[in-house]
Amino acid sequence: MMKQWIPNRNDAMALLKEYTSNEGLIRHALAVEAVMRRFARLKGEPEDKWGIIGLIHDLDYEKFPQEHCRKTVEILSDRGWPQDYIRAAASHGWGICSDLEPREYLEKVLYTIDELTGLVATSALVRPSRSVLDLTASSVKKKWKDKRFAAGVDRGIIEKGAAMLGMDMTELITETIMAMRDVAEAIGLRGSL
Repeated sequence: MMKQWIPNRNDAMALLKEYTSNEGLIRHALAVEAVMRRFARLKGEPEDKWGIIGLIHDLDYEKFPQEHCRKTVEILSDRGWPQDYIRAAASHGWGICSDLEPREYLEKVLYTIDELTGLVATSALVRPSRSVLDLTASSVKKKWKDKRFAAGVDRGIIEKGAAMLGMDMTELITETIMAMRDVAEAIGLRGSL
């Protein structure tokens, strides 16, 4: 039996850049990658695999917004990506643009933190420092209550995901912030600190 090809980070980054030129989307992909890597470390799971899936999860969003997730399945399948990577990437759109329910822990994390990274980033940008480095979970939770703030962030998905993960919101937000601090410069959230 032939050994399955496993993509590395360079493969994922090249593919992301092939389909994505919008800097905001690339920063989002880097933020999601960092958070996925952190959660993999916390669970003792393969960090590279989780990070790569985080990096390519929105692969099709810029060029094919009406086919989001479905086009990613097609692109990754055509290039021989492993099925579990493909399924994980597509499951993050469950209930919106995909009928693949997140089953694996990796999939549940991606589903949850995809929206949460957006809320964390927006919360950081309204701080005087414009930085994630001094952001706290309590600051994000205060912003959470204002439905007009980051109105595009689906808080229901984050809540449903937190329940799937069995995590309380403060812990979930804190872990997300800590991961995003690791890549603050790359995602434009170093600010003035």
